Amino acid sequence: MFKINHSIIFRTCAILLCAITFKSCQTKQKEELPPNIVWITSEDNSKHYLKLFDENGIPTPNIESLAKEGLIFNRAFSNAPVCSVARSAIISGCYGPRIGAQFHRKIATVPMPDSLKMFPTYLREAGYYTTNNSKEDYNINKTEGVWDESSKNASWRNRGENQPFFHVFNIGVSHESSMHFTAEDMETKAPETDQNSFNIQPNHPNTKLFKYTNALYRDKIREMDRQVGEIIKELKEDGRLDDTFIFYYGDHGGVLPGSKGYLYETGLHVPMVVHVPNKYKYLVNNEIGSTVNGFVSFIDLAPTVLNLAGTTIPNGMDGKAFLGKDISAEELNARDETYSYADRFDEKYDMVRAVRKGKYKYIRNYQPFNYDGLMNNYRYKQLAYQEWQTLYEKGELNKVQSAFFENRAPEMLFDIEADPYETKNLATEAAFESILIDMRKRLSTWVKGMPDLSFYPEHYLIEKAFENPVAFGQKHKEQINNYVDLADLDLLNFEDAKNSLAQALGSSDPWKRYWAIIVCSTFGKQAMAMAPVIRTMTTKDSELINRVRAAEFLAISKQLDPSSVMTNSLYESEKPSEALLILNSIVLMTSSKYNYNFDIELDRISKTVKEDSEVMRRLEYLNVL
Repeated sequence: MFKINHSIIFRTCAILLCAITFKSCQTKQKEELPPNIVWITSEDNSKHYLKLFDENGIPTPNIESLAKEGLIFNRAFSNAPVCSVARSAIISGCYGPRIGAQFHRKIATVPMPDSLKMFPTYLREAGYYTTNNSKEDYNINKTEGVWDESSKNASWRNRGENQPFFHVFNIGVSHESSMHFTAEDMETKAPETDQNSFNIQPNHPNTKLFKYTNALYRDKIREMDRQVGEIIKELKEDGRLDDTFIFYYGDHGGVLPGSKGYLYETGLHVPMVVHVPNKYKYLVNNEIGSTVNGFVSFIDLAPTVLNLAGTTIPNGMDGKAFLGKDISAEELNARDETYSYADRFDEKYDMVRAVRKGKYKYIRNYQPFNYDGLMNNYRYKQLAYQEWQTLYEKGELNKVQSAFFENRAPEMLFDIEADPYETKNLATEAAFESILIDMRKRLSTWVKGMPDLSFYPEHYLIEKAFENPVAFGQKHKEQINNYVDLADLDLLNFEDAKNSLAQALGSSDPWKRYWAIIVCSTFGKQAMAMAPVIRTMTTKDSELINRVRAAEFLAISKQLDPSSVMTNSLYESEKPSEALLILNSIVLMTSSKYNYNFDIELDRISKTVKEDSEVMRRLEYLNVL
């Protein structure tokens, strides 16, 4: 018989017990000490100008350094191509047209949906120190409890001992305003970037001015990257690189003409890199140093941060997390769809929706006669915009370059891999019919599912919906879906649409009439059978904007000088957002496409209207101020 050595067994059990306890302690420590998270956001940068993402871009060594110990997100998208609307999606995790946050600049803010808080609030409740340095710019009412500090001096360094932190740092050096240089600057300030080291995108004229603008913009991106490096250095000095996720991303597309403010890839497709800290690699299932090709968008950022922090993602957010121990690499890389929206930009109205799935992009222009290049004062401070328009009016642009100043098709389909600058519309090509139908259905399902509040004019939403936009949308979902169906009549042949249009023009619902007139304007002269009814609406309709839309249709069809109807409607308006929509049509009518003349008397405009800052932009352009 062998003799049992109780001492050896005891020691063995003790070692095993310690190992189990240590493992348990490790797990407990991971649960108790969530990671720090830092966002570095640069203003007005699409992915097209960084070599890490595009061959036509420049090196950004500090951003590239983050990627070495992290992930490159090759398909990251803003849901809107302008600051406040994009940031509203980020802070809420919700689509703007569903919650009423889709208009830039805000005339009225909206509350968060009843069931939600701005997401940093959840982090604070979980013990995080939350700081923002320093841009907010939300179209949503600010609520208490979002930030411990939001200012130019905000820093994670003011937190409590061992307190996890979430910090946002905004870099503004590449903002659109940085391109507001003068002709004299061109002669005296040479860019660092070689003006022959990149290609001018095909929809732009290849001129000296466009080369200079491209080079100067790349200089701003170099400086932006240097500032990214400064933040990384601070974190390293504080010993925080091993326990901090660092996100770098652009806040929407770039500022070269036709980017910011437009639902093209240059306005939406942003660079994104996430540094994964050594201590928390177990929270990420993708291989470190790899590229993620799955689609992520700004509505996904809030749930992603909450997921990394180990807090519950609340019901009601439209986005879903793309990092966390429960997110598999396979599932993330399989994501291939993103949605976007464009409404008012400062004083300029449009209404465009888009979906990208895989390599295909579908754009729905709900008011295609409002061409892309319609005057927007802030955009046109940039000399390149001015030159682009001048060359068009002189007839010196090719077809692709001219498209910015011409009516758009109601729907457009692009193969982004073959045509990255969206210059060839495939929507009318038989070979792509099945793809077109599929993309059209996807977008319609999304628009109706929200439902999309922009099927009402902004002034009506401010008056009737903005106290609780989500509840208003649900209550009026059936009506909104009817308006969507009406708007989609412009996708039919006119003969197939005319009976429905005639019925809608006679409806007691003013917004059915509104959309019926817009569809007639899209059809133009094809819809002349509707002219007698629409002509009556220029004086008899109960809604001022419908009178204006009716005059707009007749003016597009060369049946009426719209100046009297539009100016009188402007004088009657007491609502700045209604007046802005009227002025949008007036500016369209004064453009070189139509050349109607307007004599607007400032004294006849309501005091409330003419003192609005966005209205003033239009009046300044029209030489009324």
